Amino acid sequence: MFKLNSHTSILVVLLTLLVCFKGTAQNLDIDILRNINHNRNTALDPTFKTITNSVFPVAIGVPAVLTTLHLLDKDSANKQRAIIIGGTVIISSAITGLLKYSIQRKRPFVTYPDINHITPEDSYSFPSGHASTAFALATSVTMAYPKWYVATPAYLWASSAAYSRMHFGVHYPSDVIAGALIGSGSAWLCYQLNKRLLQRK
Repeated sequence: MFKLNSHTSILVVLLTLLVCFKGTAQNLDIDILRNINHNRNTALDPTFKTITNSVFPVAIGVPAVLTTLHLLDKDSANKQRAIIIGGTVIISSAITGLLKYSIQRKRPFVTYPDINHITPEDSYSFPSGHASTAFALATSVTMAYPKWYVATPAYLWASSAAYSRMHFGVHYPSDVIAGALIGSGSAWLCYQLNKRLLQRK
C-alpha cells in the first residue's frame, strides 16, 4: 500500500491549496493592480518614469564605480564589494530571465485591456525584472555598507521602482513581490558564496 511521507503530504496539501485558491489569488492580483493603476496620480508619472528608467543604469554603474575605485587605490574592500554587488545583479537577472521564459505569463494590459500601460513592454510578466534588479542592488549595497543611511535610501529607491511597475500597469503585484524576493535572495546567496570562498582562501 502506498504511504505518504511527511514531505509528500505537505507537497500534496500545498498543491491542493494552490489549485483551490488560484482563481481567488488571480482576482486579488488584478483587483490590487486596477486600484493602483486606475487611481494613480498622473502628476507623478514623470517621477516614476525617471525612477523606473534608472534601475538598470544604476545596477551597472554601482559595481563599475567600485571596480574603478579598486583599480585606482588597490583597496581590496572595494574589490569585494564590486564582486558581491555585480554578482548579485547577474544571479538575479539570470533567475528572473529563466523564470520569465519558463512561465511565460502575459502582461496584465494584454490580458486585461482596461489596464493603462504607460511604458512599452514586450517581454513576459512574471517576475518583475525591475523589482528583482532594484532589490538585488539595494540588498547587496546594504550588505556591503551596513549603515542605516545607506539602507534607507537604497530600499526607498528599490520600493519606488517596484511600485512604478504597477503604477504603469506593466506588472501584477505578485510579479513585483516575486521580483523583490528573488533580488534579495540573490544578494544573500552571493554574499554567502563570496564569504565561503574567502574562508577557503
